[in-house]
Amino acid sequence: MNAMTETPLDTDPLRDSALYFNRELSQLDFNFRVLAQAQDPQVPLLERLKYLCISCTNLDEFFEIRAGTLRHAQDLGLAPGPDGLAPQTVLSRIHERAAELVKSQYECWNDVLRPALNEAGVRVLGRNSWNARQTRWLRAYFRDEIMPVLSPLGLDPAHPFPKILNKSLNIVVVLKGKDAFGRAGNLAIVRAPRSLPRIIQMPENVSGGKHDFVFLSSVLSTFVDELFPGMEVKGAYQFRVTRNSELLVDEEEVDNIALALRDELIGRGYLRAVRLEIAEQCPKPIVRTLLENFDLPENAVYRINGPVNLNRVIQVYDLVQRPELKFPSYQQRVPAGIDSIFDTVADGDLLLHHPFDSFAPVLELIRQAAEDPNVLAIKQTLYRAGKDSPIVEQLVQAARNGKDVTVVVELRARFDEEANLGLADRLQEAGVQVVYGVVGYKTHAKMLLIVRREGRKLKRYVHLGTGNYHSGTARAYTDFGLITADPDIGNDVHLIFQQLSGLAPSLKLKCLLQSPFTLHAGVLKRIDRETKHARAGKPARIVAKMNALNEPQVIRALYQASQAGVQIDLIVRGACTLRPGVEGVSDNIRVRSIVGRFLEHHRVYWFANDGAPDLFCSSADWLERNLLRRIETGFPILDSDLRARVYEEALANYLSDNLNAWQLGADGRYSRIVPEDGAMPHSAQATLLAKLCG
Repeated sequence: MNAMTETPLDTDPLRDSALYFNRELSQLDFNFRVLAQAQDPQVPLLERLKYLCISCTNLDEFFEIRAGTLRHAQDLGLAPGPDGLAPQTVLSRIHERAAELVKSQYECWNDVLRPALNEAGVRVLGRNSWNARQTRWLRAYFRDEIMPVLSPLGLDPAHPFPKILNKSLNIVVVLKGKDAFGRAGNLAIVRAPRSLPRIIQMPENVSGGKHDFVFLSSVLSTFVDELFPGMEVKGAYQFRVTRNSELLVDEEEVDNIALALRDELIGRGYLRAVRLEIAEQCPKPIVRTLLENFDLPENAVYRINGPVNLNRVIQVYDLVQRPELKFPSYQQRVPAGIDSIFDTVADGDLLLHHPFDSFAPVLELIRQAAEDPNVLAIKQTLYRAGKDSPIVEQLVQAARNGKDVTVVVELRARFDEEANLGLADRLQEAGVQVVYGVVGYKTHAKMLLIVRREGRKLKRYVHLGTGNYHSGTARAYTDFGLITADPDIGNDVHLIFQQLSGLAPSLKLKCLLQSPFTLHAGVLKRIDRETKHARAGKPARIVAKMNALNEPQVIRALYQASQAGVQIDLIVRGACTLRPGVEGVSDNIRVRSIVGRFLEHHRVYWFANDGAPDLFCSSADWLERNLLRRIETGFPILDSDLRARVYEEALANYLSDNLNAWQLGADGRYSRIVPEDGAMPHSAQATLLAKLCG
């Protein structure tokens, strides 16, 4: 019997809700660590602005997905999770904690970053600071560029409250007087179309500065009276509503998942509201009217001291070319031998550590496969490919060149659904066989298989990765990729593709672990093995790195391992529901989070195994969904030198970080790690930049 089921459920002390943090609250807290980067004077100024915007965008997505899902759970009366908190309780705590975050974000913007940017010659000018010349130019800009595309809507019995698009910028206007038809003014809504830029750069000869900007919301609020001639504007208040954006397509009930998703996407922007942001000076009666219209409780309103769409100031980062205000540029390493990549990989596995290593070998692998007359077939999974993907171009070219090309496109990649539908259409038009995966299971695995004739035999070349086939994220996320011609790995990947495209039975894989079949069990088995080693008096250790951790069985297994004396180090970027440092339960578990220049994204699991360590890279976090409800892979690094390199670069290196690391305490709070007296400062990412990029 598995160690996880030996104790009856009602008496197992490791199921005590006090041993589990709430996933949503833990995920929300990650954004405080991101915001801390914006508050850090050691970080270049425009990068600090970028971190601020990332924390805002992350919060948007958190409300769209996590809070939206919780409201749905509340409506359905779903039972609490392992932490024992009911959805209503979690929602209440989310609003309390989010209010703290929002307050800190706008204090960072108003009191720290905006003044510092101004001093550096990058001015984001508020309406109270415009001089006469700037005001004249902005008024003319409003009349010429903005006013023609606005459609103000007065609220009366013939014009009820309009539908408000998710995260759109709106102005609620209080009016006095009568219009041309004698209708008394009360309230009007002015919606800012998506076509309008949210940040406006003023000409240097007008503003006096080379980098002077104004928020569209400021311009709208200032000149909105021109939309209502003959009436008096008593007030104009910007607001923004965030809506649930989780698409709930019941795949078991639809005949065509692509058509069902297209239908769902049409209404995504108008799903249930979860948050209202509004100018802090807006009168209470108007706020109440908006809350009633959006069916929101009072704690879901956030009064904002600044633009309600603060994340839009990210445009300033791209518009201002000031290298001294950004991170130093670096040159990605390009491994030797990629000009003839099949020969190179035939001689030995190629390990890529992005973004320090270039994504070029992956692009070259697909390009050369598309052109090589000896290549017979290409199979690939695509989760997020990005706009104008060179990979898609090569897959199309491969199909035109007569290759048998099969692509598993995951239509339900969150916020990329529309792009992936278009991608699937394009591939099918080119003759590519497109598969939408398995009903009920997202295909999140990152796999590429190339079948090549070499002499009288067919040989398989494989790429497996922890990240997406996306050239952009390969420069911003830390990920591992393995290109190999190992026959056992190649056969495993071949079997998985057969399973995805057909109706194959369960598989017996030789090297890979696969969700939802063997990855979860494989992780539990290896944790249990370390537990047995510790109980036998042998050295036992687990080191794992991932984005998030919440799977209860894995957590209980880790608690049991800790109780047996296994030393466990977890590097978890975001949500972690495991409570470390609890006496008698998790005293041997340490959890840290790294927030640096690049988004930490690779998943690596290492088990000491009594001197013969197991190491897997994976597409899967230790989350319930990844281990039990998705198609994922965990792939071993078989070459001993490469395995040692992964351990050193992604695990030991990050455990030594004392500049960008945060330690999770038993109380659920993260504290920033600082170098101890006499210790050398160490940044894991900076170390890799110096080592791999020169």
